[in-house]
Amino acid sequence: MEANENLAFDALSDRIRRRILSVLGEEGELSVGEIVAHIDAVGRTTVSSHLRVLRTSGVVIERKSGRNRYYSLDREGTARDAFTYLQSLLQAGLDAVETSASDTSTPPADAEDRGHGTG
Repeated sequence: MEANENLAFDALSDRIRRRILSVLGEEGELSVGEIVAHIDAVGRTTVSSHLRVLRTSGVVIERKSGRNRYYSLDREGTARDAFTYLQSLLQAGLDAVETSASDTSTPPADAEDRGHGTG
Protein backbone atom coordinates (compact mmCIF):
# COMPACT_ATOMS: atom_id res chain seq x y z
CA MET A 1 0.00 0.00 0.00
CA GLU A 2 1.33 3.46 -0.90
CA ALA A 3 1.66 6.53 1.32
CA ASN A 4 -1.30 8.26 -0.37
CA GLU A 5 -3.56 5.33 0.39
CA ASN A 6 -2.41 5.28 4.02
CA LEU A 7 -3.24 9.00 4.35
CA ALA A 8 -6.72 8.43 2.99
CA PHE A 9 -7.41 5.39 5.18
CA ASP A 10 -6.23 7.29 8.25
CA ALA A 11 -8.55 10.17 7.34
CA LEU A 12 -11.46 7.81 6.70
CA SER A 13 -10.98 5.92 9.97
CA ASP A 14 -13.02 8.43 11.97
CA ARG A 15 -16.84 8.34 11.98
CA ILE A 16 -17.20 12.16 12.05
CA ARG A 17 -14.81 12.59 9.12
CA ARG A 18 -16.76 9.99 7.14
CA ARG A 19 -19.96 11.92 7.92
CA ILE A 20 -18.33 15.17 6.75
CA LEU A 21 -17.33 13.45 3.51
CA SER A 22 -20.87 12.15 3.05
CA VAL A 23 -22.25 15.67 3.47
CA LEU A 24 -19.76 17.08 0.96
CA GLY A 25 -20.55 14.25 -1.45
CA GLU A 26 -24.28 14.95 -1.24
CA GLU A 27 -24.18 18.75 -1.13
CA GLY A 28 -21.00 19.73 -2.99
CA GLU A 29 -18.87 22.65 -1.82
CA LEU A 30 -19.89 23.99 1.59
CA SER A 31 -18.64 26.52 4.11
CA VAL A 32 -17.55 25.35 7.55
CA GLY A 33 -20.79 26.71 9.02
CA GLU A 34 -22.88 24.82 6.47
CA ILE A 35 -21.00 21.60 7.25
CA VAL A 36 -21.51 22.15 11.00
CA ALA A 37 -25.25 22.52 10.38
CA HIS A 38 -25.27 18.96 8.98
CA ILE A 39 -23.15 17.41 11.75
CA ASP A 40 -25.13 17.24 15.01
CA ALA A 41 -22.71 15.16 17.05
CA VAL A 42 -19.93 17.75 17.46
CA GLY A 43 -19.39 21.51 17.43
CA ARG A 44 -17.70 23.91 15.03
CA THR A 45 -14.22 23.61 16.56
CA THR A 46 -14.24 19.83 16.27
CA VAL A 47 -15.55 19.97 12.69
CA SER A 48 -12.76 22.44 11.84
CA SER A 49 -10.19 20.05 13.32
CA HIS A 50 -11.56 17.17 11.26
CA LEU A 51 -11.57 19.33 8.13
CA ARG A 52 -7.89 20.12 8.72
CA VAL A 53 -7.11 16.38 8.87
CA LEU A 54 -9.11 15.76 5.70
CA ARG A 55 -7.36 18.64 3.92
CA THR A 56 -3.82 17.69 4.94
CA SER A 57 -4.47 14.08 3.94
CA GLY A 58 -5.60 15.18 0.48
CA VAL A 59 -9.22 14.08 0.76
CA VAL A 60 -10.83 17.53 0.57
CA ILE A 61 -9.93 20.84 -1.05
CA GLU A 62 -10.14 24.13 0.81
CA ARG A 63 -11.03 27.38 -0.96
CA LYS A 64 -10.74 30.69 0.86
CA SER A 65 -13.05 33.57 0.01
CA GLY A 66 -12.53 36.56 2.27
CA ARG A 67 -12.96 35.33 5.84
CA ASN A 68 -14.80 32.19 4.78
CA ARG A 69 -13.40 28.78 3.95
CA TYR A 70 -15.21 26.41 1.63
CA TYR A 71 -14.58 22.71 1.37
CA SER A 72 -15.25 20.16 -1.35
CA LEU A 73 -14.16 16.60 -2.11
CA ASP A 74 -10.84 16.25 -3.90
CA ARG A 75 -11.86 13.78 -6.58
CA GLU A 76 -8.26 13.40 -7.75
CA GLY A 77 -6.75 13.17 -4.24
CA THR A 78 -5.76 10.39 -1.90
CA ALA A 79 -9.31 9.06 -1.51
CA ARG A 80 -9.17 8.11 -5.18
CA ASP A 81 -5.92 6.22 -4.54
CA ALA A 82 -7.53 4.38 -1.62
CA PHE A 83 -10.60 3.57 -3.72
CA THR A 84 -8.40 2.22 -6.51
CA TYR A 85 -6.54 0.07 -3.99
CA LEU A 86 -9.79 -1.32 -2.53
CA GLN A 87 -11.17 -1.90 -6.01
CA SER A 88 -8.09 -3.96 -6.95
CA LEU A 89 -8.44 -6.04 -3.76
CA LEU A 90 -12.12 -6.68 -4.42
CA GLN A 91 -11.45 -7.57 -8.06
CA ALA A 92 -8.74 -10.04 -7.06
CA GLY A 93 -11.17 -11.61 -4.59
CA LEU A 94 -13.90 -11.88 -7.21
CA ASP A 95 -11.47 -13.39 -9.71
CA ALA A 96 -10.44 -15.99 -7.12
CA VAL A 97 -14.08 -16.87 -6.40
CA GLU A 98 -14.86 -17.21 -10.10
CA THR A 99 -11.81 -19.43 -10.64
CA SER A 100 -12.75 -21.57 -7.66
CA ALA A 101 -16.37 -21.85 -8.82
CA SER A 102 -15.37 -22.88 -12.33
CA ASP A 103 -12.94 -25.47 -10.93
CA THR A 104 -15.66 -27.11 -8.81
CA SER A 105 -18.42 -26.96 -11.42
CA THR A 106 -16.49 -29.06 -13.95
CA PRO A 107 -15.68 -32.50 -12.58
CA PRO A 108 -12.36 -34.02 -13.67
CA ALA A 109 -12.58 -36.34 -16.67
CA ASP A 110 -11.56 -39.42 -14.69
CA ALA A 111 -14.34 -38.78 -12.14
CA GLU A 112 -16.92 -39.07 -14.92
CA ASP A 113 -15.46 -42.37 -16.05
CA ARG A 114 -15.57 -43.84 -12.54
CA GLY A 115 -19.24 -43.00 -12.13
CA HIS A 116 -20.28 -44.79 -15.28
CA GLY A 117 -18.31 -48.05 -15.03
CA THR A 118 -19.86 -51.47 -15.76
CA GLY A 119 -18.81 -52.87 -12.34
